[in-house]
Amino acid sequence: MINEWLKRKAALFGVVDDLGPVDAARYIRSYNEGHGDYTKDRKKWLSNDFDSVVLEMNAKRE
Repeated sequence: MINEWLKRKAALFGVVDDLGPVDAARYIRSYNEGHGDYTKDRKKWLSNDFDSVVLEMNAKRE
């Protein structure tokens, strides 16, 4: 079984082969695994139901 390091190395060489070294570096710099729990955070951001969102939008228009 291939260990995680070898998988990452193979993926990196694949990206460099496909994009070239400069664009591969740009892609790698832009990639971010992030942190936290997106699902829990999303529920906080989208805690309003549809009707309350529509009411809020209408109130802002007035």
